[in-house]
Amino acid sequence: MTYALIVSNVFAFLLEASVGERVIVWFALWPPGGERFGQPGFHLWQLATYSVLHANSVHLAFNMWGLYMFGKPLEHALGAQRMLQLYMTSVIAGALAQTAAGLLIPTQALPSVGASAGVFGVLLGFALLFPNQQVVLLFPPVPMPAWLFALGYALFEFALGVGGLAPGVAHFAHLGGMAGALVLIVHWARTRRHHRIE
Repeated sequence: MTYALIVSNVFAFLLEASVGERVIVWFALWPPGGERFGQPGFHLWQLATYSVLHANSVHLAFNMWGLYMFGKPLEHALGAQRMLQLYMTSVIAGALAQTAAGLLIPTQALPSVGASAGVFGVLLGFALLFPNQQVVLLFPPVPMPAWLFALGYALFEFALGVGGLAPGVAHFAHLGGMAGALVLIVHWARTRRHHRIE
């Protein structure tokens, strides 16, 4: 499933590069009400389709590297079906969080693209299942346990989003992706515990 998601994202990026703006107009995540200001309209399918579009090849490469690095062990632990459920839940939760942020914070009312919400959800799932697994930052190359890596990233994204720093990045989509993954994993844990009791 991890490989299938990566291939889907690469294929969509190639399509985006060949077709151009029409793909962004219809499939990026546009803020509701933007039509009043001459922006393309919001459509429900954008809650999912924005995740396979990327701003450039570097954006794609970083997301796919994160998806591969954390997705493969997570898929091995959860299975392909649950891996897909977690990824798509994170994507949609990230879209909802970014849309809500755009309604509350005008500077966040921008079109969004990228698999980052799904990748952040996968990261959180990895950190919950393998909390003590060592993860190495790229810049600087500092090793740390997965739980600290995920927590640090969440706090960093929250600070950037609330502080209005690093504009043009969908910080609340990243946080929403992590929140969606957390809710789903807690639901799975409770369901498993309930079945054991019965």
